[in-house]
Amino acid sequence: MLDGKQVIILAEEGFEDSELVEPLRAMKDAGVRVRIVGSGSRDSYHGKRGQTVVRPDAIADEVNADDFDAVIIPGGYAPDKMRLHQPMIDLVRKASQAGKVVAAICHGPQLLISADILRDRRVTSWQSVAVDLRNAGAEWVDQPVVCDGNLITARKPADLPRFNQAIIEALQAADRERADEAHESPGSVAH
Repeated sequence: MLDGKQVIILAEEGFEDSELVEPLRAMKDAGVRVRIVGSGSRDSYHGKRGQTVVRPDAIADEVNADDFDAVIIPGGYAPDKMRLHQPMIDLVRKASQAGKVVAAICHGPQLLISADILRDRRVTSWQSVAVDLRNAGAEWVDQPVVCDGNLITARKPADLPRFNQAIIEALQAADRERADEAHESPGSVAH
């Protein structure tokens, strides 16, 4: 379905287990190549529920925004820790500026605040993060999933099926746009 697409999932200590594991599984099931990207603070990261341990494939300062099609930011305690690592902030900012899909769930939008990419954007999150998002210039709404251009946000683990589907649809739409652009290139005219 999405063979050739590459997605990174950011990881730090205390991520919400299901918000990393379920998008990872959904992307792989859709044929996407997925890499876990850590901050570099440790060799492996534990989920806050103690159910999951992940070893990163790379650290943020080794990854270029041109190397992937989407970035996923799980919630939990991890996003607040990610904000302490400038390479993670820069990676998200550059991905957004390049028009890549940027997807964050639950507390994940905390990293979007630090990346300064929320002004005049419509988003959702875990309810306690709403005031911070508004203060960053975003319009916060209480909906399961909100898509605003290349930005996809969701509230909580119960929203994961819709969140994952929104990411897959955004990647498919990017493929269609590229195909349309290729077909619209002017052909040569014989004289």
